[in-house]
Amino acid sequence: MMPAGTAADAAHKAAYSVGGKTYGIAFDVHTHTRYSHGKGSIEDNVKAALALGLERIGISDHGPAHIGFGVSRRKLAAMRCEVDALKKAYPDIEIQLGVEANIMGGGSALDIHPDDLGLLDYVLAGYHYGAVGKKPLASMWRSFENFVTPQGSGTRGLAAKNTRDVVRALRSNNVYALTHPGDKSPVDLKEIAAVCTETGTLVELNTSHRSLAPADIMDMAAYGVSFIIGSDAHVPHRVGDFRSAVDLIIEAGLEPSRVVNLKIIEQDE
Repeated sequence: MMPAGTAADAAHKAAYSVGGKTYGIAFDVHTHTRYSHGKGSIEDNVKAALALGLERIGISDHGPAHIGFGVSRRKLAAMRCEVDALKKAYPDIEIQLGVEANIMGGGSALDIHPDDLGLLDYVLAGYHYGAVGKKPLASMWRSFENFVTPQGSGTRGLAAKNTRDVVRALRSNNVYALTHPGDKSPVDLKEIAAVCTETGTLVELNTSHRSLAPADIMDMAAYGVSFIIGSDAHVPHRVGDFRSAVDLIIEAGLEPSRVVNLKIIEQDE
């Protein structure tokens, strides 16, 4: 067996054969670095993506409202400069700077300042414990409520509040993809799917968090949404990780063409 990180290992991870088809991933825009709580640099993630033959790599560290590892506005500016320099050093891959903004209550419901949007190529949005907004006590209480509520359950009132915040965030911001919906908070996935279709927001199939069950995927697909695979990589060797999403897509019976960054390399006749 080749050690992790070699070209042979990367080639092995770049393709996945199952059910008579060989799948690959075209790009990955949900990756983290040491700027928040990842373990590698931006360049480390770029190199990992290049080794896999990805067309595009996106850096999307956490928004500033997270009290543990949010990226400050000053850091966003530094990241923009670093990404622009890496574009010149690695012309064979598209390198983008995004952010995984935190979904908050009230206002525009995201923690990205409008003035910072000019630094970014795209915005992801997701709910995370520990993101503190303009009402810190209310934010922390909501985090506690969601943390102690088992996934897939919760009171109707809690799910309604969480869903309202997601809907507000999607309708008042240009969100490229909604990350791991329902993973850390009970929500109405059908209502969210309808709004994602309305706003053109992709729904993430996250290979670090299995937030969606096969039935959830098909329920959301019925509303016409498109999906995107996100590795949510916090270490460079997980950049481009897509295999568990393929298994989930097959289990759900979702048409692969509904996933914007999934490609079929070859299939049996």
